[in-house]
Amino acid sequence: MLDRIAEFFIFGFVPLVVGMLAVPEMSNAADKTLKGEVMYRERIALPPNAVLSVQLADVSLADAPAAIIGERKVAPAGQVPIRFEISFDPQVIRPNMTYALQARITVDDRLMFISDTRHQVDPLSDAPQTIMLKMVAPDDKAAGALLGQSWLVEYIDGIGVIAEPQATFRVSEAGKAGGSGPCNVYFATAKVDGSTIAISEIGSTFKACAPDVMAEEKALFEALARAASYHVDAGKLTITDKDGKDILRFNAAS
Repeated sequence: MLDRIAEFFIFGFVPLVVGMLAVPEMSNAADKTLKGEVMYRERIALPPNAVLSVQLADVSLADAPAAIIGERKVAPAGQVPIRFEISFDPQVIRPNMTYALQARITVDDRLMFISDTRHQVDPLSDAPQTIMLKMVAPDDKAAGALLGQSWLVEYIDGIGVIAEPQATFRVSEAGKAGGSGPCNVYFATAKVDGSTIAISEIGSTFKACAPDVMAEEKALFEALARAASYHVDAGKLTITDKDGKDILRFNAAS
């Protein structure tokens, strides 16, 4: 009889222990959500295939592209006011840094509305945000397709097609350009007017890489300095020099 009682307690106790170990961890407890809505003043309806993209960005460094902290896409966007929520890790938010929301509405990858002023924000505040967008004029649509998009370098004049190491390029609405070169992080100033572009004040970090990689990076910087015009079509960016020669080609980063 004692053996049967002992067997009952031993095997009856195991499920309780297993159940305690199976309690799931709250891995998302550290997430923070920034809420708001997007508006524009024009009394027009959005097409059914319009897409809203809102980004929370660290814009502290004037000589470098903004660092994206969180992003939310609303597709289809519906009609204004369009509400959004951006989830992010609050631990990446640092004191004395500057954060802003930037938004755009596209239709078939063509820009229709964009935030043309800095919407500075405290990411840790619970205050709801309202972002006012500006309608892109026909002359500005080419620039709108370029600005704020990250591009992957596909071709560099004098080098040819490149795949590895991956290099990137981005121009912000504020006219700051840069990205990751084949070796170093780089930054520059970009002036965009319609389909023309001028890139100047190119600088970079000072990491040393293999000679062939450094040659690619040197060619990239030289091509950027020669940029005169650009064209965006179906997710591809082409930059030409003053003679109309293709000197850089890019694919839109997903």
